[in-house]
Amino acid sequence: MKTSIAALAAAVLLAGCATTTSPTGRTQIVGGVSQAQLNQMGEQAFAETKSKMRASTDARQQAYVRCIVTDIVRELPANWQQLNWESVVFVDENPNAFALPGGKVGVHTGILKVAQNQDQLAAVIAHEIGHVYANHHDERITRQMGAQGALGVAGALLGSRYGEGAQQSANQLGGAALQATFLLPGTRTQETEADVVGQDLMAKAGFDPRAAVGLWQNMIAASGGNRPPQWLSTHPNPENRISELQTRAASLVPVFEQAQAAGKRPRCG
Repeated sequence: MKTSIAALAAAVLLAGCATTTSPTGRTQIVGGVSQAQLNQMGEQAFAETKSKMRASTDARQQAYVRCIVTDIVRELPANWQQLNWESVVFVDENPNAFALPGGKVGVHTGILKVAQNQDQLAAVIAHEIGHVYANHHDERITRQMGAQGALGVAGALLGSRYGEGAQQSANQLGGAALQATFLLPGTRTQETEADVVGQDLMAKAGFDPRAAVGLWQNMIAASGGNRPPQWLSTHPNPENRISELQTRAASLVPVFEQAQAAGKRPRCG
């Protein structure tokens, strides 16, 4: 009975959400929280990251990343450009990067050693911004909210039988799960979509889309044949990804060349 009621609660909650289409044409269920709330969550998560991690004091590194973020963001629709975009380079040898709703981008110093030029780093940053632009955080939150609603019903049932303490524990667990879902990497479907969106964005910004191939080859080499770096952990098979990146790069070279001819010649590095 508990399972049936919880499932019903989740279904009712998701029924109130919206169906939209991602930049690649994929159908998404979003709207578990408002865009304003989503942006606020991203800003809060970024503020917490800044309080726990050390920002690089190398002004050149900060300017390098900020330059690439600015050029990539310029290719987004106007309403996305209007976000309060902010980037920070964090001192961390793990080759990683992330972007959050609200226009927040974090880059670890470790990825600067893997991405050997501005085009390769643009591939990383555009991929992460692609997650934000494709509403992947909203999608994950909405999915988790369905589970959260079910958990709330389960908590009420626990409270009626075992007391208020049990209900509070269940609800607190749900909040922790929601926060974790917001900050965890995306699904493989989302990661592949971020590749598509990111490679398109970088080409339109005047970065060479073929550099995404070299970036991933460097990432594999950086793993030393052992477990892949964190940034690779949830991504599809690296060899298949490289093949897909190569195919898309060939079709995006004209876009890149057109951008360059129009004066979009990034000089960030």
